[in-house]
Amino acid sequence: MSKIDQLAHMRRNYSRDGLLEQDCPDEPFSLFRQWLEQAVQTELPPYEANAMVLSTLGDEGQPHARVMLLKGLDARGFVFYTNYQSDKGLQLAAHERGCMTFFWPVLERQVRIEGRIGPVSADESDAYYVQRPLDSRLGAWTSPQSRVIENRDALNARLEAVQTRFASDDNPPRPAHWGGYRLLPERIEFWQGRTCRLHDRIDYRLGDTGWLRQRLAP
Repeated sequence: MSKIDQLAHMRRNYSRDGLLEQDCPDEPFSLFRQWLEQAVQTELPPYEANAMVLSTLGDEGQPHARVMLLKGLDARGFVFYTNYQSDKGLQLAAHERGCMTFFWPVLERQVRIEGRIGPVSADESDAYYVQRPLDSRLGAWTSPQSRVIENRDALNARLEAVQTRFASDDNPPRPAHWGGYRLLPERIEFWQGRTCRLHDRIDYRLGDTGWLRQRLAP
């Protein structure tokens, strides 16, 4: 019998750590920074510790999700970059709400972040774009993200055309269709795996007077 045929029996007992109220700050950002730093030091490979699932709302209420990389974090929110004309970009233009989910299996932790998502400033997008590797910058010009293409050869031909266009320019400008988004959090939930499936869930919700912290049943 293959492992796939044994899905009902595949499980892991979480016992590494706990999350108690007295260890949680009044606001969620410092705890998230702490967890992310620990993930960078612990997860394998460490450069994927900023990977998260971004969920958006499509036509007729259909949810869409994909794995992306967190590329910025400040007091305002959580930043990622993409093609504005991609499926996710069009979905965010129509429904300015979304969710990020981080999962760090070594630490037996996950974080869910919900809120409004909107574009960052052009200056902020420019500043991030210029520090990307050149191949990544050219890729932003090349790909009509989420659109149907004939085959891989067609994509390679588009890349060759872009490389020719910018052959004498080591600093191609940021394409207008590419840039950043910031999720402005309204809810952040921290999940720590515990034994017997009695996991710790500490939930922060933003209200008129600041963040409300509460424990949720697992």
